[in-house]
Amino acid sequence: MIHLAIISILYFLPTIIASNRGHGVAGVLLLNLLFGWTGIGWIALLLWALLSTPPWFRNPPCYHPYYWR
Repeated sequence: MIHLAIISILYFLPTIIASNRGHGVAGVLLLNLLFGWTGIGWIALLLWALLSTPPWFRNPPCYHPYYWR
């Protein structure tokens, strides 16, 4: 039973990481369910969850001070 829990956590690790980093979980979860069983799909989702910029980290656009003149 513990082995099943560990395997489940490892299988859904990209989804867990994406949800903790503030990404949209629905897309990552759906792709994890569909392509996670392939090793390449799981690695691609893990890289996507780890390397993509979270939405709260993106800088707002910086306007030049003379823009509003």
